[in-house]
Amino acid sequence: MRRRDFITLIGGATVIWPLTTRAQQAAIPVVSFLNAVSPEGFADRMRAFRQGLRETGYVEDENVAIDYRWAENRV
Repeated sequence: MRRRDFITLIGGATVIWPLTTRAQQAAIPVVSFLNAVSPEGFADRMRAFRQGLRETGYVEDENVAIDYRWAENRV
């Protein structure tokens, strides 16, 4: 390989490389949970909710995100 061909190859790879690294990440579904009380009273329900998600093929922090918000009795 000649020097000029090598430089052309490296230059082309340098131009294409940033385009491949900026590929868009697949969006995952987000489930938001908002409640006016504290999370202590909902531990069993949240466990059952996560189990139901697993049974339908969704695993928290793998293919679904769950956003919990608790008001701690401050409505």
